Amino acid sequence: MIDIHTWGTTDPLGEALHFLRMSGTFYSHAELTAPWGIALPPFPDCMMFHVIISGRCWLEVEGLPAQVLQLGDLALVPHGAGHRLTSDTGADAVELFDLPREALSERYEIIRHGGTGAATTLVCAVVRFDHPVARQLISLLPPAIVVETSGVRYSDWMQGTLRLMASEARDMRPGGETVMTRLADILVIQAIRSWIDHDPAAQTGWLGALKDRQIGRAISLIHGDPARAWTLSMLASEVAMSRSAFAARFTELVGMPAMQYLARWRINLALASLKERDERLAHIASRVGYKSEAAFNRAFKRVTGVTPGAIQRNSALLAPGK
Repeated sequence: MIDIHTWGTTDPLGEALHFLRMSGTFYSHAELTAPWGIALPPFPDCMMFHVIISGRCWLEVEGLPAQVLQLGDLALVPHGAGHRLTSDTGADAVELFDLPREALSERYEIIRHGGTGAATTLVCAVVRFDHPVARQLISLLPPAIVVETSGVRYSDWMQGTLRLMASEARDMRPGGETVMTRLADILVIQAIRSWIDHDPAAQTGWLGALKDRQIGRAISLIHGDPARAWTLSMLASEVAMSRSAFAARFTELVGMPAMQYLARWRINLALASLKERDERLAHIASRVGYKSEAAFNRAFKRVTGVTPGAIQRNSALLAPGK
């Protein structure tokens, strides 16, 4: 069940990162020898990441310059775009699903590929984030993020975390997938923190608003209690601003009016709950701030273009075993 009441008010950006917990994780341990190349297809609504355990390779994401990845580097492809990993620029790449793979479990496989040259070892993963806050944050990230762990703060523990992930990937003891997922949570959060610290794009929009003392607190209040009958005046009062100044500043920083943000946040929460398929529509409506199921239906369709019942039915059809 998605918890909508864990949001506090002291560190809105930190609490946004708190919701970056992975689900639907699938790992590959790739043992590669030059020359080699792998073409990864798009994975919509997912993030892909690659950890360089040994050797080096090149990352090619459409629209971006090719970038070399060295031992200990971490690369994120946040929006699941198709991309290439190669032993050198211009190397031929084989489609991922055309490569022979050794499946060790439902969520873990080993790939061996290449010629007789220099060796490279990668841990690669496809992950999903279900919480609306996490999805909002991921949507703001660039097409690729590369963290050179030798050059970041706390590089010692970052590299120690990478070594532990490599050990788990190599041995895959009982519980290994769970350990790797928790380590990956930490690594991905660190990569995003590094991007936030260094990229000017992270200082504006929703992320910039979270850092603002007053608007960040207002966002926290909305997230923490979406069912409350918030008004513009109530939110302005909570953050010690006049109604007009608050309305203008919220729109300037977030890119939409506060009441529109509240409505979209409620619908995002409802959408996540509908996909879990464990609540009646009336319960979801009440939990996200609508006094009647009919009002909830109207608001949901206005934002998403479909009814909540249609989402729920489609989710049920896609459930395992159907």
